[in-house]
Amino acid sequence: MKYKASLFSVLLCMVFLPGIAQEDISPERKQAIDSLALEKVRDLSKYISIIGDKETPFSEANRVIERAVELFMEGSEVGVSSLYKPEINYYPVRVYFERLMRLNYSRVEIEWYKIEYVSDLERQPDGSYVGVITIFQKFSGFDLEGSLIYQDITKKDITVYVKRKETQIAGRLIGFWDVLLGDIRIKETMKL
Repeated sequence: MKYKASLFSVLLCMVFLPGIAQEDISPERKQAIDSLALEKVRDLSKYISIIGDKETPFSEANRVIERAVELFMEGSEVGVSSLYKPEINYYPVRVYFERLMRLNYSRVEIEWYKIEYVSDLERQPDGSYVGVITIFQKFSGFDLEGSLIYQDITKKDITVYVKRKETQIAGRLIGFWDVLLGDIRIKETMKL
């Protein structure tokens, strides 16, 4: 009889707990999550500027790379394009940042602007949510004399993942929504 009771309890948890884990996001919570996602994208923008800046000391750039990698889901990739080549190359996040640090310019300026959601958060079968944030990136590369030798504007889509997580605080299990960035896809590269 105990076996049937415990089996029933397990089945009951399997039926009802996924509903708890996949709760809908209230409009207020969604607004907070949207703000957090946009803040993480703005942080990434700052990190990219620091990593790409040739005056950033090597140790500082590596520290910032570690912080930037933490913003992403494991396995995410970043697209790289050029006005000179039609193909877009995609690199694992860490490789992208390391390549950015070693760009062959004396000075690099990277500016992100028009950061906005293009697709609202959509609920996934596993209870998580996925959305897309679009940004425009202005990239400028300079030579030793300070002359501009390359410049473009790239429209990029950043996938945003929102997942329910739990942490233990003072012996209590607390649920929260976490935001992680995914792939950064190139949509268009244009002359300035």
